[in-house]
Amino acid sequence: MKEETSHIILRAEQLSIGYKTKKVETIVALNINFELQKGQLIGLVGANGIGKSTLLRTLIKVQPELSGKIILNQKDLKSTSAIELAKQLSIVLTEPLLSKNMSVFDLVALGRHPYTNWIGNLLSEDISKINAALELMNLESLKAKRCYELSDGQLQKVMIARALAQDTDIIVLDEPTTHLDMYHKAYILKLLKKLTEETGKTILFSSHEIDLAIQLCDTMIVMQKEKLVCDQPCNLISKGVFQSLFPKDMIVFDDKTGSFRVIK
Repeated sequence: MKEETSHIILRAEQLSIGYKTKKVETIVALNINFELQKGQLIGLVGANGIGKSTLLRTLIKVQPELSGKIILNQKDLKSTSAIELAKQLSIVLTEPLLSKNMSVFDLVALGRHPYTNWIGNLLSEDISKINAALELMNLESLKAKRCYELSDGQLQKVMIARALAQDTDIIVLDEPTTHLDMYHKAYILKLLKKLTEETGKTILFSSHEIDLAIQLCDTMIVMQKEKLVCDQPCNLISKGVFQSLFPKDMIVFDDKTGSFRVIK
């Protein structure tokens, strides 16, 4: 039992998520339970407005949970300080950069902020981590370029490199393939899969690319109106989880191909 527990990096126990004001509490989802294993690529999927971003914000401690527990590396997230969290979990969000005038190297270097002194001086170890992240993402030739000179796909790779330079056990990405064409959507998700295999890091991402997630993820979290299911894609298919994800008047899930198709 102890050995199994040691491979769990993130766990939710009877978690309820949503928004709370002084007068009212709005529940987005409740009774959320799952365990995420180390070194896996995990996709979070569901219909628009189902609460994927709310769940991610809660898991990264940007938004407080309404009830229940989140356990990161066998410690309650509530008792994890901001600096401790920054050394364990890194984030790639969809918000635009405040300044695209930064160089690629400087942007990736921001990932070392939890480890540098208050002045932000980079030591040899920090520079080594930055260069390793650039190499992993095949960005060495672009490190002197300004971010405004990059394509959307290149900029997304730089943001992932920043998270890698932060050197955390888990990387969380919110819609990492937004604004990318089909080729680059597949490219980014395949790259995330490769990173889990080469670095042993756990990568959790939310996405609308369910077909791609089914093909590439080790585990998927599927959010539905009444419940949340977490399992291997093959098990989710056999349980018929994807069949009930969307109304059947427009698209249906094909168990044989593992993909959705439009009803003609």
